[in-house]
Amino acid sequence: MIKTPPSSVDVVLPCLDEAEALPWVLERIPPGWRAIVVDNGSTDGSPDIARDLDAHVVHEPRRGFGAACHAGLTAATADVVCFCDCDASLDPGLLPTVAGPVLDGTADLVMGRRRPTVRGAWPVHARVANLELARLVRRRTSLDLRDLGPMRAARREALLALGLTDRRSGYPLQMVVRAADDGWRVVETDVPYLPRTGRSKVTGTWRGSWQAVRDMRTVLAEQSATATAAVVGAGIDGGAR
Repeated sequence: MIKTPPSSVDVVLPCLDEAEALPWVLERIPPGWRAIVVDNGSTDGSPDIARDLDAHVVHEPRRGFGAACHAGLTAATADVVCFCDCDASLDPGLLPTVAGPVLDGTADLVMGRRRPTVRGAWPVHARVANLELARLVRRRTSLDLRDLGPMRAARREALLALGLTDRRSGYPLQMVVRAADDGWRVVETDVPYLPRTGRSKVTGTWRGSWQAVRDMRTVLAEQSATATAAVVGAGIDGGAR
């Protein structure tokens, strides 16, 4: 495992009603790394639990996955920032592997390619949508990506310089597309994908999945009218989160 000085890495954890998952997630944050739990309007006591477990808590009143992620990014102070879902579907203990190439300077953005550990860990409609979106991103950027996973690592100042504007489900996609446009070295590494704790706010409902697709269409429309047309024609029935 890669050892880094204290505060050299901040871990952004967007959070909306994840009280059940938080203890498992926070106990797996690598030693010396700081957990930034961004509360996005929880009503189950998640912020108090996070605070009791020594996480730094940020409140983001505007709902949206991107809003929570960006609030965490702007609150971060470490040179390298990681992102990870807060629902126990991804193990933060694996973040040193994801962040390693960024820390040693061999990559600019590393993304965890999700590998389901059991049947049902990744809903079929969400997985199909993710594969189609990854295909469109490959065509748009020439990056050899197979997933648009939420576990990722990059340098904070470089991320801020991308000028990310999406504050909903399109945020992870916009990060990848703009990084590619800026010539970043983007790579993937496999990470196990576990059944999440609790119900997904996006892929757990058809409405949430459709909203995610709409958000990502908007991001692709900003970059490529051709890619947008392809998404519409594909009739995707899921989201990437």
